[in-house]
Amino acid sequence: MRRHIPNLLTLARVLLVVPFCAAFWLPDPAAGWTAMLLFAVAAVTDWFDGWLARRWQAQSDFGRWLDPIADKLLVAAALTMLLAKGQLGPASAIAVIVILGREILISGLREFLGQKQVVVAVTGIAKWKTAAQLVAIILLLLAMTATGAVLQPAALALLWIAAALTAWSGADYLAKGLPHLR
Repeated sequence: MRRHIPNLLTLARVLLVVPFCAAFWLPDPAAGWTAMLLFAVAAVTDWFDGWLARRWQAQSDFGRWLDPIADKLLVAAALTMLLAKGQLGPASAIAVIVILGREILISGLREFLGQKQVVVAVTGIAKWKTAAQLVAIILLLLAMTATGAVLQPAALALLWIAAALTAWSGADYLAKGLPHLR
């Protein structure tokens, strides 16, 4: 049973997307606090599932496949909901497009390469990219609350740092994957 816990945590992250999105329709300030709490719990499972899988030697093909999907689904839902709620202005939409565009492009590349039995390992910059995205989103969600509104400038700055790391990570994956496309 213990070897299934990392995959169950990853699956829980996917399932948390629905109540996370629903939280945006709660009255303020409950919307911000609830969405931030749900997102933070989901973000912690991202770290914890990988840590447990390595510690218990419970890595699986299913986990390697589902984990990046869960990450991308959570980040895409959060950024989309923040845009829809008006928490991100038009300039920040560019950072969102960079982040979501990279995630879709690299997911497609990894899927294509996987069909050719080519595995492109997760890089350190990709891990930093994910951490920056998750922390930026937590700060943006916290900024939805009256007490967290002072965090908005820092949250937006971190969003742009996350977008830069996302572009860098995407370029790195492309450089490693393009030779296999021929």
